[in-house]
Amino acid sequence: MSDPKIIKQAFERNKKAVELRPQIGQKTVTTKVRLVEGTTCEVIHPEWTFKADIGKSEGGNDAGPGPGILQRGALGACLAIGYVQQAAVLGVPIEHIEVTVEAKKDFRGRLGIDDRPPGSQELKYNVLIESSATEDKINKVIEEADRISPVLDDFRRAILITREIKIMAGKTAG
Repeated sequence: MSDPKIIKQAFERNKKAVELRPQIGQKTVTTKVRLVEGTTCEVIHPEWTFKADIGKSEGGNDAGPGPGILQRGALGACLAIGYVQQAAVLGVPIEHIEVTVEAKKDFRGRLGIDDRPPGSQELKYNVLIESSATEDKINKVIEEADRISPVLDDFRRAILITREIKIMAGKTAG
């Protein structure tokens, strides 16, 4: 696990910087996704590029995790990172963190069989934290991390989603 002192210093440094200059904490971040072969997508972010896909049973290439896996992984990773950050900030020792995210699905909506929503009906996350600290201290870490988790917030709160479309009909992409 990363050094809790370094995690705490980074968190507190970033917090202080944004408190002093709020504008540095306000920005737009962008990730591009490009379809590269069949159903295989290349996910491009300035620091990383990786593949996403669907499984062969769905007609895909199985070249990477699917969107649902990435969605659950994003939530679980955000929570686990938040727990270790808050543990470092609050001085709570952590030996192990594991977050399991479950999604209840009914694929009839996704397949257009009926009018039910195509997404998950329910998300549930289970947290396992091993620590020599008291249960009260660990619960404080969890509550604070959940309170300020950006991905958990995105799932819990309706956010504005807009769409722009550019169609280049009759042209060959290059």
